[in-house]
Amino acid sequence: MAMTPRERWLALLASEKPDRVPTDYWATVEVTRRLLADLGCANSDALYEKLHIDGLDTIGAPRTVRHFPGDDQADIWGLRSRLVDYGLGAYSEVASHPLADMTRVEQVEEYPWPSPDDHDWDAFRKRAANVTGRRAVRCGGYEPFLLYCSLRGMEQGMMDLLVETELAEAILERIFDYHYRVNQRMFEIADGKIDLTYVAEDLGSQNGLLMGLEQIRRFILPNQKRMADLARSHGIHIFYHTDGAAREVIPDLIKLTGIEILNPIQWRCPGMEREGLVRDFGDKVIFHGAVDNQQTLAFGTAEDVRNEVLDNLRIFATARWICAPCHNLQAVSPTENIVTMYETIYENGRL
Repeated sequence: MAMTPRERWLALLASEKPDRVPTDYWATVEVTRRLLADLGCANSDALYEKLHIDGLDTIGAPRTVRHFPGDDQADIWGLRSRLVDYGLGAYSEVASHPLADMTRVEQVEEYPWPSPDDHDWDAFRKRAANVTGRRAVRCGGYEPFLLYCSLRGMEQGMMDLLVETELAEAILERIFDYHYRVNQRMFEIADGKIDLTYVAEDLGSQNGLLMGLEQIRRFILPNQKRMADLARSHGIHIFYHTDGAAREVIPDLIKLTGIEILNPIQWRCPGMEREGLVRDFGDKVIFHGAVDNQQTLAFGTAEDVRNEVLDNLRIFATARWICAPCHNLQAVSPTENIVTMYETIYENGRL
């Protein structure tokens, strides 16, 4: 009997074999809109069924407060943003850094940080009650340094880890406190309904780590472990995202944070070669992604995509793998290539 999408994910998490390799979907809104039109699908559920995508259901607590006090152009953190058109679509770019001029911890304490109470918890309770159980459910998120750099500015944020360490710790603790309390409340309300939570930080560039291991171990990993421990206390699994050449930090992520799924496996980056990852970590984590969307899906032929999926099947044969693109599918990726990825794994990924 065929498994449900959720059963496939849970089988891998239990180190058991699903009936076929599970699949996931990451894409920009422009790509999803185009696929719905090209494939004649009324909505995302129909698209998932057509392409045999397992995917996830994501639930969260909607905000009742959406803007910063006194600034209806800024989000709850005080960040303003602008849309940047890149021809085939648009993306949101941070347009202000409200903490850029802070120099003292006292200023951090005086800042009007968002509150976990500013959410519609009754609406979340209803969403949790309506979970169908067909797909695995992801709830909660935590990606602190990305937000930190938005608040301070990227250059200043990186410098802070070396020269403004007390200020960095104070701001990061505030960011952690908000997310911890929001996640804690969601995990308690939806206890038993949530399968995974999202813990993330983009630690890798195209060629190596974005910061030193010493800084990662001091400023990033301890609070990530606290967040992961919270999730584990509710029986929730840890889905971890880091882009790029992150090979050097993977042992810490496994040992200290306790990650279970590693995304996205950008195997063209140094140290992220698939064979080496399987050799060193194949018995410890589930690999998620590994179909390259910087070259293969974007600029390759359908045959290139097919061959890469088959290569992944061979390389990950002794490990646990979820077939998905390396991060969001971009508008430059042809519909034919995307469909080929999902058709190839469906036709050849029986276990």
